[in-house]
Amino acid sequence: MMKPIPVKLAEIYVPAKFKGLLDAAKVAALADEIVGDGGLKIPIQVRRDDKEKRYVLVAGLHRLEAMRSLGEATIDALIVAARKF
Repeated sequence: MMKPIPVKLAEIYVPAKFKGLLDAAKVAALADEIVGDGGLKIPIQVRRDDKEKRYVLVAGLHRLEAMRSLGEATIDALIVAARKF
């Protein structure tokens, strides 16, 4: 079983394929849920980009943006080996 690790939000790159998919209402609802239920329940998924020395978002755009909206510096993430697009 994979264990999530804390990743700095500033180190996460959001690929162009996610542009235009963000729903502000969903982000706000998730932020409320995170605050009300005591934290993020499901970690996001990222892959490591060693060339650029960053992480690339694979899944969890709304969770990522909800944590940003709350002013958090880190988010729990699963490091996965994903196909590059």
